[in-house]
Amino acid sequence: MQFEIRALGPAGRKTLTVEAAGAGEAAEQARGQGYQVLTVAPRTGVAARWQSRGSHFPLVLFSRELMALLASGLALTEALQTLVEKEGKGETRQILEGVVQHLFEGERFSAAIAHFPESFPPLYVSVVQASERTSGLSEALARYVTYQEQVELVRKKVTAAGVYPLLLLGVGGLVALFLLGYVTPRFAGIYEGNMDRLPWASRLLIAAGGFIEAHAVTALAGVLAFAALVVWGLTRPASRAWFSRLLWRMPGLGENLRVFHLTRFYRTVGMLLQGGIPVVQALGMAEGLLHPELRLRLDGATRMIREGQSLSRAMEDNGLCTPVAVRLLRVGEKSGRMGDMMESVARFHDEELARFVEWFTRLVEPILMALIGLVIGVIVVLLYLPIFELAGSLE
Repeated sequence: MQFEIRALGPAGRKTLTVEAAGAGEAAEQARGQGYQVLTVAPRTGVAARWQSRGSHFPLVLFSRELMALLASGLALTEALQTLVEKEGKGETRQILEGVVQHLFEGERFSAAIAHFPESFPPLYVSVVQASERTSGLSEALARYVTYQEQVELVRKKVTAAGVYPLLLLGVGGLVALFLLGYVTPRFAGIYEGNMDRLPWASRLLIAAGGFIEAHAVTALAGVLAFAALVVWGLTRPASRAWFSRLLWRMPGLGENLRVFHLTRFYRTVGMLLQGGIPVVQALGMAEGLLHPELRLRLDGATRMIREGQSLSRAMEDNGLCTPVAVRLLRVGEKSGRMGDMMESVARFHDEELARFVEWFTRLVEPILMALIGLVIGVIVVLLYLPIFELAGSLE
């Protein structure tokens, strides 16, 4: 969630936009950058989200280009100046110029990019900060790019799986509205004078069609208002939390959602461990990727680790492991390659989730098509059934 912070800094009063799980965390980020926090308020509304999308910093592209320049032998400052010269007069150029300026003031790269939390998330800053201890910036950037591409690939698979069912529902709903609002009133003229002889279901359908035709503007406004209400509800944290709890309680789907959250968590922690960040710190940094229920379990696991318990035991006792993950974590503890093992856990469950998404899509699509066909078929049958009955009575 985005927060707007009004703060005092060396250059005077400034307004910051920070991505954080809560207001307290957002304030801590601002204080960590040397600002004195005055007010913290969540950014809400369509304008804020539109502005956020319009000012998106191409972080993965920036990382790839920086890696290529560093590999060619340029120093970090020279590479960044080259990227500044490449950019036009956009916000990206301003951000990079700000980073270069902070570098010339003697700050480390991690501290320089930390001044721009809306472009460089805390996870990215931490990866860079860890690489500064080993002088392996290119390797750290490569790990982050690989991580981001894998997360984006999973997100695209899940999004693509939901597009076709939503398209089916949309098209089916429009066809049903067309039959009710245009075709049904035409049949009302045919049955004029014989409405008492029609089945009650047909009379109800014709009455509904007549109402929609007579109040077409009102009906259209009602549909649009309902759609806007649904979209608005999905943007509210309380509504999303309620919908999330509902999904988690559904048999089959809830367990796969749990595995999905754990997969993102393990991939992130694995990348941080490979970058040299301690286990407890890595777990805390990736905590925001988990469902609120799982975050409570992570707190228990973190306490056990601080008390001297092994990572695999702490995760298993707090329900943050699958059977496969427990075994791989134990192997990682013996070999000292915990980061690699967490990445292996994420890859294994990625394949498992891909199979579930494919199965779910194949199951839902024919069910939706059958449901839409049934609704349209019932409307058509209720319209033509009286004609068949009247024709039978004339024989």
